[in-house]
Parts: sequence; structure tokens; C-alpha cells
Amino acid sequence: MNLFTEPTVLYLRTLLAVRLDRMRSEDERSAGASAIEWAIITAVLAAIALAIGVIIRDRIVSKAESINTG
Repeated sequence: MNLFTEPTVLYLRTLLAVRLDRMRSEDERSAGASAIEWAIITAVLAAIALAIGVIIRDRIVSKAESINTG
């Protein structure tokens, strides 16, 4: 009994071959690179927003403390 001639195995091999061919094509690689670039840009913008939020919070807390103790 040869497992490679089973219809399910043939289907899965064909499906895998099609996916590998898509991954190797130039268009799909550039789309993957573009997705990574967007993820990096989003992470940088989120870090900047977080830093600005921390700075604003610290300034508000320090001003609030000076009003209470003054």
C-alpha cells in the first residue's frame, strides 16, 4: 500500500506545493515585507504615544502635588 497515491495525501501535497509557490513569488514576499514594516511603524508610534502619556501624567501629578502642599 503506497500512501503517496491516497487522494487525501495527493490533495495535501498539491495544496502545500501551491502555498510554497506563492511564498516564493516576488509579490508575496514584498507583501510580507510590507506587513513587517507596518508592524514596526505601529510599534514605534505606540512607544512614542506611551512615552508622551507618561510625561504628561508625571507633569500633572507633580503640579497636583504642588497645589496640595502649597
